[in-house]
Amino acid sequence: MKLLRVGTAGSERPALLDAEGTLRDLSGVVPDIDGALLADDEALGRIRTAAESGELPVLDGDGDGDGLRVGPPLARIGKIVCIGLNYHDHARETGAEPPAEPVIFFKAADTVVGPHDTVLVPRGSAKTDWEVELAVVIGRTARYLDSTEEALAHVAGYAVAHDVSEREFQIERGGTWDKGKNCETFNPLGPWLVTADEVPDPQNLSLRLWVNGELKQNGTTAEQIFPVAEVVRYVSQFMTLYPGDVINTGTPAGVAMGAPEPKPYLRAGDVVELEIEGLGRQRQEFKDA
Repeated sequence: MKLLRVGTAGSERPALLDAEGTLRDLSGVVPDIDGALLADDEALGRIRTAAESGELPVLDGDGDGDGLRVGPPLARIGKIVCIGLNYHDHARETGAEPPAEPVIFFKAADTVVGPHDTVLVPRGSAKTDWEVELAVVIGRTARYLDSTEEALAHVAGYAVAHDVSEREFQIERGGTWDKGKNCETFNPLGPWLVTADEVPDPQNLSLRLWVNGELKQNGTTAEQIFPVAEVVRYVSQFMTLYPGDVINTGTPAGVAMGAPEPKPYLRAGDVVELEIEGLGRQRQEFKDA
């Protein structure tokens, strides 16, 4: 299923994009798309039954930016765990050695915005950068998982994430990466939460990103150093993952930081578009904060 949330910011309603591409209202079936729903097999079953009936009310829009505003596909996110340097080609372009274990950092849940919402370039920023990423959404409480097979059984679905980053704040201002990762609007998410049954192999997805119409990133999750299942298993050894938590699994080559000088960092007025195969497309205009 392709689950999403539509409407004005803070007042989104749950929706579903059916097999014919019609946007349908789920507000009469479930109150929202959140961790509680993802952990409730009975509620998910009600959605499937309602979708198959073909009787859900039709909404205005295509679920991908035309018509009703598309918000983040997940409400009340608990935490966003991020994996750094998780693509072989990205490590090469930045001159970094591939890590022996996953590099973990966090983004605050309040960095999340809709897939087509405005992204703000922070005040004082000279190095705002782009990163298309596969987001994994947790559907069952995960702690100390023993195997990669068990890990995938705890995944509710997948989404497109844009891990917007400010490289000077991240690398040159002391401390950890968090300063350059947690500026407001720095995690557009969606348009859809695609349930795991529709993504049979998360290691076979293409990822692309364009800046002002120019293709910058053109990668595949096959290049991940630590595959999705191993990432979920590994993270569960250090923290408990709850339904509605999100893991951003890293970005392929093609970021501004890895480009020759002068590096083409983002400025107000730039337009970034990104997509992951089968998970939908985002488009953001950048403006000054």
